[in-house]
Amino acid sequence: MAKGIGYSNIGDSVDDFMLIKDATRGVASNGKPFLTLILRDATGEIEAKLWDVSKEDETLYIPEQIIKLNGEVNQFRGKPQLKIMGIRIAQATDGVQISQFVEKAPVAKSELMEKLTEAVFEMKNPAMQRIVRAFIKKYQEALLTYPAASKNHHEYVSGLAHHIVSMLALAKEVHKLYPDVNKDLLYAGIILHDLGKLKELSGVVTTKYTIEGKLLGHIPMMVEEIGHVAKELQIEGEEVLILQHLVLSHHGKAEWGSPKPPLVREAEILHLIDLIDAKMNMLNRSLSKVKPGEFTERLFAMDNRQFYKPLFEDE
Repeated sequence: MAKGIGYSNIGDSVDDFMLIKDATRGVASNGKPFLTLILRDATGEIEAKLWDVSKEDETLYIPEQIIKLNGEVNQFRGKPQLKIMGIRIAQATDGVQISQFVEKAPVAKSELMEKLTEAVFEMKNPAMQRIVRAFIKKYQEALLTYPAASKNHHEYVSGLAHHIVSMLALAKEVHKLYPDVNKDLLYAGIILHDLGKLKELSGVVTTKYTIEGKLLGHIPMMVEEIGHVAKELQIEGEEVLILQHLVLSHHGKAEWGSPKPPLVREAEILHLIDLIDAKMNMLNRSLSKVKPGEFTERLFAMDNRQFYKPLFEDE
């Protein structure tokens, strides 16, 4: 299995270094403790069980620890699970680093920044352009590094910027087809809609929700910050209110996390573009790991469906 865990098949042997993304203690029916490990490399992740663990094991095998293991990919309840046959903590002499085990966006940070800058230059509305510029300047490093989510879509280094740039490309084509759409408002909403995740999520290696993320969420935090930034820039007017609405409503429904549904044309388009890009990211990455004539694993965020990869190719 040379390609990585994301491309593994049932029955494959594993003899490699991996990164612990998460470790949860449990107690087996025989009363002995075990660890459920979520292991990852740059291609994907897999669950594994470490049985009969000692107190020392529980302190060693923790998130963000690199391990060397050998084992076999089995199947448990319809999903791949790694059966561990041998495991140890990686040593300095092994020459491995955490960055080797973290998936990265398929586009360079410099190119992502270039696309963001191009979109800002295209904006004609001075108020919205100033607000967007202020946010990009304030969060540039994190924006180009953070994932867009902790799981499901764009959950990799630079995933947030990759998501935004992909949405901007979709928005550009939508504006060509529907020129009455306010491109400045749509661009600004796309760039800002998920920036609250820079406070909602903990980082890029073992991404978790922060306390603020759990108690408030990225949508209300961002709506509030847009108001603060506008006030600092001495910008008043309906642009600020409508931009806040785009962020507030971009999940589309209350049960999906938006206190208000989209009530402005550009808010509806933002919501739909967000859905398209998130779903296509999940689908493309899952389909890339199966052969023609096979189904993907079940995708929880896609109503737990499995998707078929046709035998014929696009010409």
